[in-house]
Amino acid sequence: MDGPAEMLAADVASNALGITPVELRDGYARLTMTVADLMINGHGIAHGGYVFLLADTAFACACNKPGAVTVAATAEIDFILPVHAGDALEAEAVERTLFGRSGIYDITVRRGAEIVAEFRGRSRTLRAHP
Repeated sequence: MDGPAEMLAADVASNALGITPVELRDGYARLTMTVADLMINGHGIAHGGYVFLLADTAFACACNKPGAVTVAATAEIDFILPVHAGDALEAEAVERTLFGRSGIYDITVRRGAEIVAEFRGRSRTLRAHP
């Protein structure tokens, strides 16, 4: 893999949902997504899976580096505030620590200044196949 920008460009799901990079660098990513009508659940708020997907995509961008493939080993999210159609969300992913082939990343999802979700992921870099 070349790096997170190339990975994101090839990500059909993220591109279909309008996820856009703002800043990508080693161990850090900021992405945006506007909540579309198709993301709304039966309660009239965004389905949590879409908020998770935005955070998970930021996580993937922060933990992948050129020459390696890194995937999620575990992830959890706390939904703090409801999100509605038309809301512009930003996910900021920050590398906290690396240990062996694993890493821990914290991702905050915001709507303006409001925190709407907190996500933590543990990554695992795969061994290269001979």
